[in-house]
Amino acid sequence: MTDNISKYFAFSGIPTFWRAPHTRVIDGADIVIMGVPFDCGVSNRSGTRSGPQSIRQMSLYSGNFCHPWDFDIKDKLHIIDYGDVGMIVGGNTTKNMIKQTYQHAAGIFEKGARLFSVGGDHTIPYGLIRAAKKKFGRIALVHFDSHQDSRDGEKGRAVSHATFAYDLAEEGTVDAAHSSQIFIRTDMPNKHGYNILYARDAFYMKPSEVAAKIRENAGCLPVYLTFDIDAIDPAHAPGTGTPVPGGPSTAYVREVLRYLEGLNIVGGDIVEVAPQYDTGDITSLAAGVIAGDILQLIGRSILLSR
Repeated sequence: MTDNISKYFAFSGIPTFWRAPHTRVIDGADIVIMGVPFDCGVSNRSGTRSGPQSIRQMSLYSGNFCHPWDFDIKDKLHIIDYGDVGMIVGGNTTKNMIKQTYQHAAGIFEKGARLFSVGGDHTIPYGLIRAAKKKFGRIALVHFDSHQDSRDGEKGRAVSHATFAYDLAEEGTVDAAHSSQIFIRTDMPNKHGYNILYARDAFYMKPSEVAAKIRENAGCLPVYLTFDIDAIDPAHAPGTGTPVPGGPSTAYVREVLRYLEGLNIVGGDIVEVAPQYDTGDITSLAAGVIAGDILQLIGRSILLSR
């Protein structure tokens, strides 16, 4: 009992996500969790490089239960924590991070595993989604955020956390017509025709209705789910670099996610947690729980495909 006691207490042991084994041996893994502590793409407050550590730590507070899911994917699938990649200092930081994350993600997908990444700022999906497209084909993006992130990255010259949605649609990696941007409450161009569900409209809908629109838009395409923590109102998630009031609660978001069960989610991430702006770790805790929900969705997608 002494050897296993740490798994019952969040304050002890080594904080991998959900206490998954820390290894880079991908063979036999169903889901790989990978950290990307990168924040050189932010346009406002920095600090999301500390996000992966804080989210892993807070995942331990929810990792011993799976409510409201009817079973726990940890009991059925092999999940590993791959550790961190993309820590680039000096030189062309963004270009090298994208290259490195792409290489790691492509190797993980080729081994037959699915990938969930913990950021870091919202620049990190570039390499991850490109690797998913290489393996699975053109991607339907399910994008929870307060911002559209649809500024033109100018073919790599102006890449930031506000450009990935534009650039990945422009190059054909993402099919914007089958993609959804949910809880948006800022204004950016929408050249590629993303399906936008503004927060002001979602407030008058049931979570099941929001999920139904996302599912309808995605159709049968493989899905990559990217979740910016500032999709949640800063009253519930203040620890982020570009907070925007007027968003949903953590509870509402979790209900939307629950109704997405059945989508073919091949990969995902959670980003933009900046712990130094947090209050009582509530943002990191929200991110740890929501990351767990997304992992439950990915796991159920794997089981449905077998």
